[in-house]
Amino acid sequence: MPTIRSLLAHPEERRPSPPAPRANLFRIFGAGIGLFAIGLVVALILYLTDRGSMESVAICGTGIVLGVLGLLWARRHR
Repeated sequence: MPTIRSLLAHPEERRPSPPAPRANLFRIFGAGIGLFAIGLVVALILYLTDRGSMESVAICGTGIVLGVLGLLWARRHR
């Protein structure tokens, strides 16, 4: 077993890193967008009944926009 000092001095002796696991980013971003859309509906209902704030509506809307941008990024970087 090599020591930490020898590994830092000679990183080529280190075992290779395992490959990164594959993930379905469309499913992940889609789930996030869906959850933010549900939150947006709830936030709008609360805002329209004077129980919520416009800030929560803006946060949910921003989450949807960022999720769509993430989908576009995932499509480009397959």
